[in-house]
Amino acid sequence: MAFVTEENLTDLAEKRWATARSPRLAELMTGLVRHLHAYAREVGLTEEEWAAAVEWLAATGRISDDKRQEFILASDVLGLSTLVVQLNNRFTPAATPATVLGPFHIDGSPAAPYGTDMSDGIPGVPLFVTGRVLDPSGTALPDVVLDVWQADADGTYEAQLPDVDEARLRAKYRTRADGTYCVRTIAPRGYAIPMDGPVGDLVGRTRISHFRPAHIHFLIAHHGYDRLVTHLFQQGSEYLDSDVVFGTKDRLVVDFAERPAGPAPDGGTLTVPHLHAEYDFVLNPAAAPDRARP
Repeated sequence: MAFVTEENLTDLAEKRWATARSPRLAELMTGLVRHLHAYAREVGLTEEEWAAAVEWLAATGRISDDKRQEFILASDVLGLSTLVVQLNNRFTPAATPATVLGPFHIDGSPAAPYGTDMSDGIPGVPLFVTGRVLDPSGTALPDVVLDVWQADADGTYEAQLPDVDEARLRAKYRTRADGTYCVRTIAPRGYAIPMDGPVGDLVGRTRISHFRPAHIHFLIAHHGYDRLVTHLFQQGSEYLDSDVVFGTKDRLVVDFAERPAGPAPDGGTLTVPHLHAEYDFVLNPAAAPDRARP
């Protein structure tokens, strides 16, 4: 019988988790054990610190619900979300780069025809986002779903408003036969991540900026292509170089050009000035079945 010592504990734990019936699970768990043990040894983890970490994880679970995913937020601020995105979305150079999903995506957003105003009367500067969805060769892709969501002009998402339990500043658009799309909304504002939970408490103990630059989220799905989760960031907005979730990329920074009252990109007319951003999304072809990731 192998009795446990400080020297052999990691090897014993690895061997136990290597018995997982799934080879991939065995790989994941033995690697986790190895790195967790190495971390504890490297920092000289105390029992009090370990207990505080366990309580922090428990508090993160308690505050999470169907609208707020605090564990995703934790992954985001640690840079893990972006790292996983990078590892799993190695697109062709022509394809639009992916970035983090964030904690505020909700399934089941309402369908919105071309140019529909998803702000639905919420105060703010009118903003149109137009362009096409293409394949890497430049061919337009029709009937592509663009799931869009964002913060309001105060930097707030619906999940942060206790009296809101319906879709707000989110919608699903589709491209037309020529691959064009038109999103009508209001200009978002850069905002602080939620600071009233365990993640915010931890960030607040550092000099890390807890703000994100102004942006709009897009989740774009189409048969035969990899799913694209990305943002469009407003050029010139604050915090582009210090995004707390490491999501900013040069190719996703877009000019929100000022336009006077008059003709609007959706074919209508506005009596007030508005902003117009133009962007063509390029989807990455999905790998063949025999080349798909394990």
